[in-house]
Amino acid sequence: MRTTLSGWARLLRSVAQRREHPDPALPRPCPSRSPDAYAAEGTPGIDELYHEHRLGLVRLALLLVDDLPTAEDLVQDAFAALVRRHGAWLTGVHDPVAYVRTSVVNGARSVLRRRRTARAHVPERQSPVPLPEEHVLLKEEHREVLDALRRLTRRQREVLVLRYWSHLSEAQIAETLGLSRGTVKSTASRALDALGRHLGATR
Repeated sequence: MRTTLSGWARLLRSVAQRREHPDPALPRPCPSRSPDAYAAEGTPGIDELYHEHRLGLVRLALLLVDDLPTAEDLVQDAFAALVRRHGAWLTGVHDPVAYVRTSVVNGARSVLRRRRTARAHVPERQSPVPLPEEHVLLKEEHREVLDALRRLTRRQREVLVLRYWSHLSEAQIAETLGLSRGTVKSTASRALDALGRHLGATR
């Protein structure tokens, strides 16, 4: 079963604050189903893929863009692009989950770029009140962990979210972000150090 967001936040806090003393009891990330597993089971159609993975992808996008309506739009756009390119039966897609996940990450990057451009020309508005659904996805008791996550660089944030929320391996993260495995590993290490410092500064 996929880790809940609150469980993910607890795990991320533990890893960031206890890096020098690894705890063997900490749960290890569980990789998503491999392309070979999909091949053995038969590639799912778009309806099955959407119902099984939509919520997890929305939460992934939310952790990247901090905005639930935008996160939902990113996921909808990713699925729509997949259908336009490969049809409802996803013909020729080796790993449809990886395809959609990469589309969501790339979409989030575009959103963040547009926001930076807009902030350079227009004074930043006060943040809107979170929607009720967002409170379900982002529990208040874990908000300081998520606030610390938002203070990381875009790449650091992407790596940690994909590692500890989406449970991807270094190789899968490297493929999703277009990085080398060495870069993923070093980025994760620096990101966890920075996260630990941010969390320590809040106490």
